[in-house]
Amino acid sequence: MARRTGRRPGRPDTRAAILAAARAAFAERGFDAASIRTIATAAAVDPALVHHYFGTKEELFRATVAIPIDPAELLPAVLAAGPDGVGERLVRTFLTIWDSPVGTAGLALLRSAVNNEWTARLLREFLVTQVLRRVVEHLDVDPAERALRGALVASQLAGLIMTRYVIRIDPIATADPEHLVTAIGPTVQRYLTGDLTG
Repeated sequence: MARRTGRRPGRPDTRAAILAAARAAFAERGFDAASIRTIATAAAVDPALVHHYFGTKEELFRATVAIPIDPAELLPAVLAAGPDGVGERLVRTFLTIWDSPVGTAGLALLRSAVNNEWTARLLREFLVTQVLRRVVEHLDVDPAERALRGALVASQLAGLIMTRYVIRIDPIATADPEHLVTAIGPTVQRYLTGDLTG
């Protein structure tokens, strides 16, 4: 009987090999430029096996950064009521996630990203491609401003995470989430839809 050659079939270590190859590809090339085919090649598996284990590229990407939420499931509710109030709804959703058990995993990832450039790249890619881009693309704003608007929102939300969950500065650390939505939401709204010229 002839020995089969080519890509190896699924084995217990196959999932780990795919994840390692995906982390490297996403960190090096970014979400948009990394492909299932190049990840499969690096892991020495068939692309169909990547789909078998992880489904879509988005699901594989979330697995590499260990984010247990799917922005594609959460963002439609943020965007459904239109552009008015989207800043408040985004902050509310953000706080709901971070105040839940999922926030613990997010906090571990954030702490790792602060000390590790590779993790920081993965987290940055996740926020830009899976969250911020999806929000700003649904708003009627100049396409040339989308990246800036997304980055401004990220600065506000990252500051909120640091003050509420990492440094724990009171009264933000212990504030009722709705107080923070009321205080921060309008700023996020301006970043998303308002005049940025001053």
